[in-house]
Amino acid sequence: MILALGRKKQRMLICLSILPNLFLAFLLSSDPLLTLSSPHNCRLPGPLPAPQVLNASLPWKKGGRVGESGGLSQCKQYINGTQSGVENCDAGWDYNVTEGLRINIVTEWDLVCGQYWLVPVEEVSFILGVLTGCLGLGFAADRLGRLKTLLTSLTLSVVFGVLVCVSTSPRIFIVMRFCLAAASAGVYLTLYITRLELCDPSLRLLVTMVAGLTTVAGELLLLGVALSCQSWRGLLGAGAAPLSLFLTYGIPGVFPESPRWLLLSERSADLNSFSEGSDRERDDESFTELDSEPSPSTRPHLSFPELVHSRNIWKNICVLGFTSFISHGISHCYSSFRGDVRGTAPSFYWTYLLSVCAGGGAWLLLWATVNRCGRRGILLLAMTMTGLASLILLGLMEYLSEAAITVFSVMGLFSSQAAASLCVLFTAEIMPTIIRGSGVGTVLALGCVGRLTSPLMDLRNHYGYFLHHVVYSSLALLAVLSILLLPESKRKPLPQTLADGEQYRRPPLGRRRRDNVPLLATPNPET
Repeated sequence: MILALGRKKQRMLICLSILPNLFLAFLLSSDPLLTLSSPHNCRLPGPLPAPQVLNASLPWKKGGRVGESGGLSQCKQYINGTQSGVENCDAGWDYNVTEGLRINIVTEWDLVCGQYWLVPVEEVSFILGVLTGCLGLGFAADRLGRLKTLLTSLTLSVVFGVLVCVSTSPRIFIVMRFCLAAASAGVYLTLYITRLELCDPSLRLLVTMVAGLTTVAGELLLLGVALSCQSWRGLLGAGAAPLSLFLTYGIPGVFPESPRWLLLSERSADLNSFSEGSDRERDDESFTELDSEPSPSTRPHLSFPELVHSRNIWKNICVLGFTSFISHGISHCYSSFRGDVRGTAPSFYWTYLLSVCAGGGAWLLLWATVNRCGRRGILLLAMTMTGLASLILLGLMEYLSEAAITVFSVMGLFSSQAAASLCVLFTAEIMPTIIRGSGVGTVLALGCVGRLTSPLMDLRNHYGYFLHHVVYSSLALLAVLSILLLPESKRKPLPQTLADGEQYRRPPLGRRRRDNVPLLATPNPET
């Protein structure tokens, strides 16, 4: 169903749904800047000590990896400047900040040495907040409506964004950051499914790609703002404050409720008023599927027993959720491979820009290929490249040069991000409107479960990294086989009810068969 809108109105609403992504990137992608740990040492009395003073005051610590020479201890110092014994840094730490924010939560609250465990805890709490927001607010978008959930999420994002910026301790920051992550994830999810429901089949990929590139632009802008303000409070404030402007979407007529959701709800009066207003604004070039849909009096309601027995829908959610879990989990392995295996980690700027640019390149690749080759074929190709890159890095690690490691790491990072992005689009296209928010939220939540392995590895000082990568590589190959069970959603209408969702089944592997008998035709034609 296409919105009963004129082309100009439709494009304006799509632009309004894309613009918040620029600022959501500040709230959802700022964790690497907030938790970046700079080189540090115990604070010594007097002015900045010379290297000779540091050598005489700090003990030498051996390297934790084979081939590492070690360096001066970051957590211990000699007692009274003599080498008779060592003690903890009672006077605090001095930081040599060369990358990222000059003042982040690590440098402000001294989250190093004995307090370092709070950094992975904050990262885990943030990811769990995103997971909670995807599940809870995705369900709310199906039950309460897209617009109401969007406005609630925006309000909570602004409130908790302010509370995060005024946090006075690490524990308060972690709690507020959890709530902010949940609210921001709700804004992102609600805008995603609303944007998709505003498009006809030919525009869905293009609009989603533009929204993804807007998020990439926001991540690049985030780095620029970080270099200019140098404070984590200003950085988060720069993301939360502009979101308050989008609360104007609640003004009647600015950003209407999705008519797809209205068609399945009990708000026939809202739907009739929407249709009447749309008829007045519709131009000659617009077209709609709304007239072919059943009247509001015959719209279905969600039946939970029917949902439980919808095996095809559950199968699609499980396959796409499993693929999303692998794609998000293995992405960290590629971005940190050199540092975890060879002990020669690149600079923070290089890693950050590489990850962001790989995401932008992945969106461009999807835009160029997915409408030609189909969603399922490109997802299969992306996961195959992800698995092959892992196997090559792990199996030929001793024989690869630094340049080859970089090439295969970039290839794996690129393909894993393409697979993660395509999983969400694929889910939104094959889930029926009545559970689209819950379905997309579930797939995003499973991706968050995959992301949890990154801070957990940091908490354990990256012990077991090789086994962690091997497990993900094996699961990636299993995901390749499971993708064959998915249907194809290219240029097909979005399903409305659970019965429509059950019609999206895997196409035959061999010769295509077309049933030309009108009485036996399904509402899911092959195109």
